Amino acid sequence: MIKNYLEQLRIQRWDDHRYYHHSRINQSLHFISALSFLFAYVWLFIDPVVSALVGWLVSMTSRQAGHFFFEPHTYDHVNQATHEYKEEIKVGYNLQRKVVLMAIWALSPLVLVADPTLFGLFTPWASATDFMRQVAKIWLVVGGGGLLFRTVHLFFIRDVETGLVWMTKILTDPFHDLMLYRSAPLALMRGELMDPGLHLNPEHTLGLIGEPTLEEQHA
Repeated sequence: MIKNYLEQLRIQRWDDHRYYHHSRINQSLHFISALSFLFAYVWLFIDPVVSALVGWLVSMTSRQAGHFFFEPHTYDHVNQATHEYKEEIKVGYNLQRKVVLMAIWALSPLVLVADPTLFGLFTPWASATDFMRQVAKIWLVVGGGGLLFRTVHLFFIRDVETGLVWMTKILTDPFHDLMLYRSAPLALMRGELMDPGLHLNPEHTLGLIGEPTLEEQHA
């Protein structure tokens, strides 16, 4: 069971890379995101409020900007797939779902403007610092809720293992992305806008070459 779990994790990671990370700008932003997420992970045990602010304002915005603004949305010749097909088979949050999640994040501070006590949970904020700390607490809930919602959703539309593997992937992405995209900024400075190695299928990343991907298994 553990071997199969790790194999599915490798497959999800490889599919995520080959389908959704062609742009060197996107990869570089993921490298920055990974660094800031690791900082946020450490600060979660020191001051969760600071962790939430860094996680959302730096890590998530840089990460999603890469997908929305720099990743090609045209036909994927490497994988012979349309953008629409990739959106349909995405295990985690595709662009449409990300729009909803990011909208919830961006609009959530308005709740404190409308009700400074948040239905009696908070002491009314009296300064900008108080306001930001309370917003950060809401963002912690939004982040955790978004992770748990999609995990449980996958339990029903796929299976429990797929959901748990995806959650593991998301939580460990900062470590994996740091290693995977560490050379992307240098490649970008050399003028390389697209990753030329996406056609490669390294055994240490995917597992058994020739095996169907997780998306292809459930397409």
